[in-house]
Amino acid sequence: MDAKELLDRYAAGERNFRDIDLFRADLNNAELSGASFFRVELFGANLFRAKLIGANFFRASLIGANLYCANLSGANLSGANLTGANLSGADLSGADLSDADLGGADLSYAIVNYADLTQSNLFRALFVDAQLKHTKFTGARLRATNFNGAMVENATFDRVVGLSEETKTSLSDRGAIFAVAVQS
Repeated sequence: MDAKELLDRYAAGERNFRDIDLFRADLNNAELSGASFFRVELFGANLFRAKLIGANFFRASLIGANLYCANLSGANLSGANLTGANLSGADLSGADLSDADLGGADLSYAIVNYADLTQSNLFRALFVDAQLKHTKFTGARLRATNFNGAMVENATFDRVVGLSEETKTSLSDRGAIFAVAVQS
C-alpha cells in the first residue's frame, strides 16, 4: 500500500491498517487520528505535522521517521521502534510509550506531559527543553539521555537505569520524583 491509497481508504472511513508496509511513505500533514497501525512498517516515513491523535502504533516500526511537530496525543506507541526518529516539537501528551525503543530519538521541545515511558529505551535520546510534567519513567533505560532545560515537575523516575548522579540531582532540583534508588 502506498501513501495515497492509505489516505483514500482513511477518507472512506477505514481505520484498521495493521501489518502493512509504508516504508518511506510521505504522509506530510496527513489526518490519521484514531487509525490503527498495529505492527506497521513506517521506516523513514515522513509524518511531518501529521494529526495522529489517539492512533495505535503498537509494535510499529518508525525507525528514522520524521514526526516533527506531529500530534500524537493519547497515541499508543507501546513496543514501537522509534530509534533515531525526529519527534522534536511533537505533542505526545498522555501517549503510551511503554517498552518503546527511543534510542537516539530527538524529542527536543516535545510535549510529553502525562506520558508513560515505563521500561522504554531512551539511550542517547534528546529531551532538550521538552515538557515532561507528570511523565512516568518507571524502569526506563536512561544512559546518556539529555534532559537539558526539560520541565520535569512531578515526573516519576522509579527504578531507572543509567542516570548519572549529576543528572539525578539536576532533575530533582527541577521537581522530578525519585521513588526508588537509581541504578547506575
